[in-house]
Amino acid sequence: MPASQSPTVRLNVWLDDKGDLVFGHGRAILLKAVDEAGSLRKAAEELGMSYRGAWGKIKKSEEILGFPLLEKAGGNKRGYQLTAKGRELMESYFRWFDAVEDMAFRMAREIFPWDVQPFGGDGED
Repeated sequence: MPASQSPTVRLNVWLDDKGDLVFGHGRAILLKAVDEAGSLRKAAEELGMSYRGAWGKIKKSEEILGFPLLEKAGGNKRGYQLTAKGRELMESYFRWFDAVEDMAFRMAREIFPWDVQPFGGDGED
């Protein structure tokens, strides 16, 4: 690689249970989008996902975790909101991801001969 290039550190970390995805970056981004939009349908659209696909991912994680991530926000027309445990899991995941990414960046700068750059696009502002 030419010395003038600056590779970017990129990571994908998730929690897994015997091959089943429990929770990862995509689920955290989905929960964040639901939190901001107040609607699973709107969140799915914003992320370029089908409603059915988004619902399936949430339900699979809830099944493995043993607790709900989303709950109805009032009546059927009011959409969804994060449960307290859903919010805690999302926030905890983003903190963990940021710490892992920071450590990976620092180590990459020590190990590799290039001007390695952090990605900085984790979706958590």
